[in-house]
Amino acid sequence: MKLLYEWGIPSAGFFLWIVLSFILVPAFVRHLRKKGDQDQRLFDKILSSVLGTPLVLFIFVIGLKLFLDAIPPVPAKWEKYTDAVLLILSALAVYLFVDRLMIEVLRRYGKKLEIIAPSEGMVKAIYRSILLIFVFLIILDSLKITITPFIASLGIGGVVVGLAMQDTLSNFFSWAYIVSNKPIRIGDYIQVEAGKEGYVERIGWRNVRIRMLSNNTLIVPNNKLVSSLVTNFHLPESELAVLVNVGVAYPSDLDKVERVTIEVAKEVLQGTEGAVNEFQPFIRYNALAESSINFTVVLRAKEYAVQYLIVHEFIKRLHQRYRLEGIEIPFATRTVYIKGEIPRS
Repeated sequence: MKLLYEWGIPSAGFFLWIVLSFILVPAFVRHLRKKGDQDQRLFDKILSSVLGTPLVLFIFVIGLKLFLDAIPPVPAKWEKYTDAVLLILSALAVYLFVDRLMIEVLRRYGKKLEIIAPSEGMVKAIYRSILLIFVFLIILDSLKITITPFIASLGIGGVVVGLAMQDTLSNFFSWAYIVSNKPIRIGDYIQVEAGKEGYVERIGWRNVRIRMLSNNTLIVPNNKLVSSLVTNFHLPESELAVLVNVGVAYPSDLDKVERVTIEVAKEVLQGTEGAVNEFQPFIRYNALAESSINFTVVLRAKEYAVQYLIVHEFIKRLHQRYRLEGIEIPFATRTVYIKGEIPRS
């Protein structure tokens, strides 16, 4: 009878506790999920996704603790092991809860945050590593194991790793600067200092991938990009002026040249895809050259790559129109005037 009282009743109670936890916890989670779907409460939805296993494990730890308190005391040499089991299971429950919570938050918000979306996997690896180290140190400290050597080792190891991964860390911090200050964004057309240019396709924590107009991919390390002179043709906006240099012969009627050129420019802007249709083109005379009067025609494109098609169409139509109007586009010539008679040999 004493054995039944000391072991049987606590064991039955512990078994019943476990059974109820496997029944009640799923029911509670389903209630949270249903409530979140009805009221559109995001907090309830997240809790219903992360609580299941961690809550069952935590309830199991509570039941195990009550069971150990109800039975006769275990031998002293085994007591530290039971305490260790309780501590490890509790730490595991906390770890699973935090880990699932972070994964759920990343799943719901990671794609919306530019700073996280390109490197979601790396963010998971970082926070999991930090969390595991933190839990491990807490367990060691609770088991009366000196953690000072481990902390010192982590410090020394951190210095060694930092020295060995200088380029990697430099790229990582450069990535943090890029995604926080946004000097470039995915989809922007940029030109780096070396003269390479193209559309930004991906901003990773190690490098930036740029798709060039030739359909090749240029890979630039983040630290190189941050330290280079970069022209972003999409900031502050993607529209940009398209400048075309033209020259006409000196006898030309400049008023007529201006009128005809602007007419052609308007036709090109209205009929070319990617041109800013409502923009009013204009010209500015800027040089009396050796064989021509030079000027610049100002057009406008919706984004950088379209300018090549606009210039192409403008030059073709302008050349055709100048021929019809009798406006001369001179060749590069030089006239030499000689004073006096040419000596005869």
